[in-house]
Amino acid sequence: MPGGAGVRRPDHPTTTRPTTVNGGLSGPESPDLPVAPVAPEAPEARSTPEAGRPGGGGPDHAVPGPSTAPALPADGVTAQAVLAPYLQGQAADFLRSLRLHREHSAPSDPGGQGAEAAARALRRSARRISGSLHTFRTVLDPVWADHLRTELAWLSGTLAREHAYAERLTRLLDALCRLSGAALPAARGTKPATKPATPPATTAAARTAGAPEAQGRAVLGVGAARAGALLERQLTLARTRAHSAALQALGSSRFHAVADAVALLASDVPLAPGTTGRGAEALLEPAERAEQRLLAAVVALPADESAEPYNEAQDAAWHQARLLLRLHRYAHEVVLGAADPVLTGAGHALDLHRDAAEAAAAAAAAARTPRIAPATAYALGVLHADQRHEVEAARAVFRETWPYATAVTAP
Repeated sequence: MPGGAGVRRPDHPTTTRPTTVNGGLSGPESPDLPVAPVAPEAPEARSTPEAGRPGGGGPDHAVPGPSTAPALPADGVTAQAVLAPYLQGQAADFLRSLRLHREHSAPSDPGGQGAEAAARALRRSARRISGSLHTFRTVLDPVWADHLRTELAWLSGTLAREHAYAERLTRLLDALCRLSGAALPAARGTKPATKPATPPATTAAARTAGAPEAQGRAVLGVGAARAGALLERQLTLARTRAHSAALQALGSSRFHAVADAVALLASDVPLAPGTTGRGAEALLEPAERAEQRLLAAVVALPADESAEPYNEAQDAAWHQARLLLRLHRYAHEVVLGAADPVLTGAGHALDLHRDAAEAAAAAAAAARTPRIAPATAYALGVLHADQRHEVEAARAVFRETWPYATAVTAP
């Protein structure tokens, strides 16, 4: 795995891959696996900004430095001794976050900040359990793993939508403010966007030179306020519905069944028949497959020459790469006890790509609202173009930060 268990980097010397995990000495090198096809769908729903993403809060991308890299295990460590503590630790975090969420969901909680932080931690644990159940399915009871993974994906996705709509609205209003130069009403619960300071033109020549730009900005300013109000109505409504759906989900029998299953996981991890007693190298094959699916997905990304800024159909391949990168990161945490530091920057870029693509889609949807004024439609069109350029910028950052140059540039 990159930075840990095994794929050799084209730009780094060949090294020996360890075959055991979590403390002690490394084992002999095992053969490389062939590139597996990209999975049709990752098992997780959309995540929220966490550590490693601007505006995030949790340690999703946080990794230790080289001095804190986890030790490799001694020979004789079993797969159960590695995988079970990881899943049980995440299950304990899930239950702890659930308790905090209930405590902070009371009306006395000012601003609901405690409940929001607890919900982020709850989703974080749910994603890690779900991703590990997907990657290491062959080591676990497959029926149990598939069922719990599906239920955790449902829960994580349901809880994430409210926060996603709020972040999207803030992003779009900030972009409108930046593009128009006018102060717009702030999204509910956020700080108002301020008008950037612009020095006035002091000469007639300067005023003449800036006339076309000023005229375009004036036209944009006419529709920016209405566009912002339209976006706030639509996204606030969507956020309210998502909040209601989350509350309904948390009170449902389906959620209580999920919580009970996670509580059982905290004390017992069902393994596949014949897995008990197998060495920790049994975890390396599924972890390698997760990595190879990631590398194959990156190779399949559209090349720079064929990239089209306004071709939303190309976004799907990038979203798939992001989900596969997340699965690889979780597998790396299981096998080596920590996330892979060399992929932190690439993960940030793919998160930004996802945010910009979804914001552009929201602007385009608002522009299709019937009977809006031409100035409003123009402002939304400019906003859509701005977010699509943010998409292209995120792709460029990903290619710059991806540590395996051959995988990026391969035809």
